[in-house]
Amino acid sequence: MKSRILFLLICLTYQLTAQLTINVTDIPNNTPMDAEIHIAGNFQGWDPGSPDYTLTDNGNGTYEITFSPAAGLLKFKFTRGDWDTVEGDATGGFLPDREYDYDGTPSVLELEILSWEDTGGTGNSTAADNVHILDDNFYMPQLDRNRRIWIYLPPDYETSSKYYPVLYMHDGQNLFDIQTSFTGEWEVDESLNGLFEDGDHGAIVVGIDNGSALRTDEYSPWWNAQYSAGGEGGAYMDFIVETLKPHIDANYRTLAGREYTCLFGSSLGGLISQYGLMEHQDVFGKAGVFSPAFWFNSEIFDHSADTPKTGFMKIYMLAGIPEGNGSVVEDVNQMESVLFNNGFEPQEVNKAFHADGAHSEWYWAREFPWAYLWLFDGVDLTDASEEQASSIRIYPNPADTMLFLENLPELKKPVARIYSIDGKLIKKERLEGNNIDVSSLQPGTYILKIQAKHKFGFTKRIIIK
Repeated sequence: MKSRILFLLICLTYQLTAQLTINVTDIPNNTPMDAEIHIAGNFQGWDPGSPDYTLTDNGNGTYEITFSPAAGLLKFKFTRGDWDTVEGDATGGFLPDREYDYDGTPSVLELEILSWEDTGGTGNSTAADNVHILDDNFYMPQLDRNRRIWIYLPPDYETSSKYYPVLYMHDGQNLFDIQTSFTGEWEVDESLNGLFEDGDHGAIVVGIDNGSALRTDEYSPWWNAQYSAGGEGGAYMDFIVETLKPHIDANYRTLAGREYTCLFGSSLGGLISQYGLMEHQDVFGKAGVFSPAFWFNSEIFDHSADTPKTGFMKIYMLAGIPEGNGSVVEDVNQMESVLFNNGFEPQEVNKAFHADGAHSEWYWAREFPWAYLWLFDGVDLTDASEEQASSIRIYPNPADTMLFLENLPELKKPVARIYSIDGKLIKKERLEGNNIDVSSLQPGTYILKIQAKHKFGFTKRIIIK
């Protein structure tokens, strides 16, 4: 009897002291000198910066941690304190959760960290001459923060009077320049310049930098309790719709209608593009959704199902077959079914899967031109509305009580909107004649937008005195 009790006590003591030691034998060369390395997983609530799960720096380039998880399948990743500094694969792209089947006995696991998703590129700038920084600190009133904004202008922008469609793309750091990219660039400028040489009409691209540690919050419309992140996606899209797009339309020759306006992004950028397209159908008529992280906010499926479709749209979805062990392809197929059930026609949805595809910039760069061409295929980019819009004259400007419109073409159901300079809608009315009452506006600078059906859009900066 005593021997049995002693045996049980030994077993219990063994179980209580059973530990797992993880040795990280190598880290990326570009790891910041003062970085702390954390482990986050299903055994600690997926907290990317928990002080209780900080690896010990051994001082010789290796790191280790010892802890006592319950026996079972462990899923985890290494971070430098948050999900925007999570480890990546050998090319710097997305790395699926690590897995280890822990049997509850003292064990040692040796691993290497291959890359960090957020580490910047090196070398000389690769941005083309027609890529510019619009503003290093463009104010985002909906989020009360600032952000760098890039703009790509077609090669003939300065020598023509043409109007152009516009792509609003996320993760601006990764679009044009290897010097600012995390793990490679999309080469958007090289691709569009090449297509232009082959006869493409051209397009304007507005690149919005991600907010680094704020990226997950801004690109996720809903809060994710497991990762303690997300929920600012609605405000981020409001910034694009209410502030950034009016500014771009007022200062550049854009075709402002929804059929000419596209959202484009990858991973969480694909998630927010899908959300923005459905939520703001009056503004966007197209979206490029690459390697979408629908899993982070599964609410996106119900949102896409329950938001009524109000007009013709085009969505190009892309995924590498190996991504997420096939889960990204499954999510794309599920979204396609959701869209068809919501009234989308086959010609409005395109999806592409590739056996060699990866959650990485090189893959998205390779496939970007094909997505762009499909999204704008069949769109008349030389419509007479360009000349009609450019011939409109507004007077007086500055005005005090009334604005008059000269050379306004005959339009179907035109609507006039007046925005403050920071993008807030101040006044909206059906345009019944050739004048707009502005007597209720306070003195200042505003943006007037006139939109109508049949490919017409006009934007002008006005001053009220």
